[in-house]
Formats: sequence, C-alpha cells, structure tokens
Amino acid sequence: MPLALYALTAGAFGIGVTEFVIMGLLLQVSGDLGVSIPAAGFLISGYALGVVVGAPLMTVATGRWPRKTVLLALMAIFTLGNLACALAPNYATLLAARVFTAFAHGTFFGVGSVVATGLVAPARRASAIAVMFTGLTVANILGVPFGTWLGQSFGWRATFWAVSAVGVVAFAVIALLVPRNAGAPEAGDWRADLRALARAPVLLGLLTTVLGFGGMFAVFTYIAPILTEISGFSEKAVSPILLVFGGGLIVGNLLGGRLADRRLYAALLGTLLALTATLVLMRFAIHDRTLAVLFVGLLGATSFATVPPLQMWVLDKVQGAGQSLASSFNIGAFNLGNAAGAWLGGTVIGHGYGLGAVTWAGALLPLAAVGVALWARQLERRRAAAPVAVPCAAD
Repeated sequence: MPLALYALTAGAFGIGVTEFVIMGLLLQVSGDLGVSIPAAGFLISGYALGVVVGAPLMTVATGRWPRKTVLLALMAIFTLGNLACALAPNYATLLAARVFTAFAHGTFFGVGSVVATGLVAPARRASAIAVMFTGLTVANILGVPFGTWLGQSFGWRATFWAVSAVGVVAFAVIALLVPRNAGAPEAGDWRADLRALARAPVLLGLLTTVLGFGGMFAVFTYIAPILTEISGFSEKAVSPILLVFGGGLIVGNLLGGRLADRRLYAALLGTLLALTATLVLMRFAIHDRTLAVLFVGLLGATSFATVPPLQMWVLDKVQGAGQSLASSFNIGAFNLGNAAGAWLGGTVIGHGYGLGAVTWAGALLPLAAVGVALWARQLERRRAAAPVAVPCAAD
C-alpha cells in the first residue's frame, strides 16, 4: 500500500479517538456536569448528527479545493473543536463543541476514501478503504482505552486536551506524507450530483448503512454501564476491556475489506448477519464476565467487518455523481446510524427495559439492513430483466 494511504490512517486515528472516547467517560461527564447518563449519551448522538449535516455541507463548500488542502483544513477544525471541548464550562457548550468538531468527520472520510481508492489498483479498492479505516480501529485499541484511563485518572477534560494534541500530530503527518497531487478538485455540478444521489439504488444503499451500523452503537454507547452494572466489572476494568473491542475492530475491518474485494454482495449480507447474531447472543453473555469480554471483542469484529462492504456498496451504486460527495453522504449515513443506535439504546433504558435489553433492540437494526439489501438486489434484477424498447426500421 502507498505511504500516503497511511497518512490518511493517521488522520482517521485522530478522528476515531474523539468520536469513541466519550463512550468510556459517560459516567464521569454525567457526574461532573450534573446530567443523566442518557443525556450524556446525547453527546454521542449530537456528534453523529453533526457528521450527518456537516458531511454534505463541507464537501460542497470545499469541492473546488485540492483534496490535500481539504484534508488539512478539516484536521484544523478537528483540533479547534477538541480544544473547545476541553474548555467547555457546561453541558450545552460541550455539546456545541462536539457538533462543531463533527463537521470535519464526514468530509475527511469521504474525501479520504476517494483519495485512498485512487492510490491502488481497482481490485484493491475495498482493501485500501479498510486500511484507512484501520485508523479508527487503532484509535479504539490504543487511543480510546488510554483516553478512558486518562479521563478517569485526571478528569475527562484531560482527555480532550490529549485528543487536541493528536490532531496537531495528524495535521503534520498529512502535510508531510500526502502528495500535493493526491487529488484534483472534482469538476462537477453539486446540484446534478444530488440528483444522481437521489436515485433509488443509492438511497437504499445509504439506508443499508444507517441500519447496519446502528445496531452496534445501540450497545456500545452504553458499554461502560453494561459492563459495570450487569457484568460486575469495576470502572477501572472498562479501559482494558475496550482493548479487546479494539482488537476485534482491527480483525473485522481488514477481513471485511478482503471479503468485499472478492464478493461484495455476499460480504455485505454475511457481515450484517454475523453482527445480528452477535447482538442476539450478547444478551445472555453479558451476565458472565468471561463471555462478556469475549462478546465485546466479537462486537468489534462483526461491526467493523461491515464497514468496507457498506462503503463500497454505496460507491458502486453511484453513477454520474461526484465521488467525494457520494462518499461523504455514506459517512453521514454511518453516523446517522450511530445517532439512531444511541437513541434506540437510550429509549430502551429510559422506558425501564434495562441495560441488557439494548442488545436485542440493537439486533433489529442490522437484521433490517439485510432486508433492505435483499430488496435493493431484487430491484436491480427486475431492472436488468426489463425489456428495452428498440425503434423499428420504419420509425
């Protein structure tokens, strides 16, 4: 893989840390700011919604910029946003700072995915995306556990100061390693791109992403309370257990890329069904400490195995639209799934069904994604089988 691809991985690492680290700090944030755990969980949903809104807006606004310049500008926004989080005096300010930071997320991964696929041969595109997204997995296996420990030991604000430093390093690495000609601006009309994205195959692909990834976040958003209140672990044990989750992310992400390069549709259905099964069985596993740790790792593996197939599934459906905008929309769809999953989990808890019930509620989302993918494939077959009108010689 080209060296520039690993520079994108560095940026993905920084963004991954700021997205996921708050999940291990929900108890500290809620206690310090005087809000409930479901309210603290909205810091995750608010971030995800910021990605959904920011991805198309930032992509359109920077559409005529060189792609390296776009990536650097987004890392600057990311760093400033995390500084604002560290200095936030109250819950409302922290939420606003999280949303501001999220505006860098979708376009970075959208533009980065396009740059990554352009750096390799066509048969390696899904693997290239998987390598870039490895930054998210490494963020979870190293950055998130360290950030959780740092927040528990020195206060949650210390974590955001550390993440700001990560942003500075990622900015420098991208500036150094990504070549200036990594990608020219796309000469397209964003209005025409939006019309192309509004086609049924693309919309169904985006819906598959929303549902497929939402199931994981229904559970992972509340993983700290689940492990402490149901599995019986101490708060200090949450950080090491997140290492297991991060290891699962790395394995699942790279495996999903390999499978998607070989048979995209089969990889899509297989990974979604594996995630569904993991969430269903996790309802029973979390009552045993050993099984709870094992299923935290399986949750990471099966959830991130879906990422390369879902990203390639949408990019393959886009014909006639700008690749950066299409990719950014799908990143927004991932994060809409994050918000939907976090909301679903909070709703289940808020209605008194208990923390354990969020696993079964979460399993409904990837199962629904399988149904949407099957529906999309059926529509494709019908269109392919439809007769084509050919004018006769007399006409």
